[in-house]
Amino acid sequence: MLGYSGGVDSALLAVAGRRALGPGRFLAVIGRSASYPEVQHAQAVTLAHRFDVPLRETDTHELGDPRYLANPVNRCFFCKDELWTRLGALAAAEGYDVVIDGTNADDLGEHRPGLRAAEQHGVRSPLAEFGWTKADVRSAAQSLDIPIWDAPASPCLSSRVAYGLAITPERLRQVEQGEAFLRALGVSGDLRVRHHDARARLEVDPVHFDLVRNAWMEVEARFKSLGFAAVELDLRGYRRGGLLPMLEGATA
Repeated sequence: MLGYSGGVDSALLAVAGRRALGPGRFLAVIGRSASYPEVQHAQAVTLAHRFDVPLRETDTHELGDPRYLANPVNRCFFCKDELWTRLGALAAAEGYDVVIDGTNADDLGEHRPGLRAAEQHGVRSPLAEFGWTKADVRSAAQSLDIPIWDAPASPCLSSRVAYGLAITPERLRQVEQGEAFLRALGVSGDLRVRHHDARARLEVDPVHFDLVRNAWMEVEARFKSLGFAAVELDLRGYRRGGLLPMLEGATA
């Protein structure tokens, strides 16, 4: 049983697992909640149908956990603990003997509290165990004609909310709709709308700076309509873990 998000890592495992084991011995499971982007859900379902991957969806309730809502630095642990608890119960009930995830070797050196939850629940990470990096995953996905082989990473919406700022469905909605607006403007590749309560901070690839600046009046109007008092373009551009420096006293 695969914890399936629809990103390139879990997509590769979904396609490979289906081909290796057949539809009766392999199942991809999506955990649905307000923190899971709708665009990624649609992508995950479309890909599963295209490659005939057996698919199930189950609701997860991390937003019912006050520890998760408080948004501490280890927030991801509580999310993954909820996910693996539900998938573990499903696997036991339906006779699946192994639960796997899409963690790759590059992930092991990053701030990922969810990895501890996976370890506690006995979840296996075949990509990481094989030493496969993100580059290896993308290469293999391309060779299997998986259309999202070069798609940007899309972690859960809560990862955009500044640590210590409570996770709420409304803030997740603001982030999701803000990023959808930027995509509609033509911003491609990696981007993040970082939620700092009344202020939104936009991280995009520097090649898109002029695009965003030229539409700035429209950008400001849209983000104010979403409920932000102010919006700014981060001149450092997109970077992984863009909220982590704040924990060390760095300014945004």
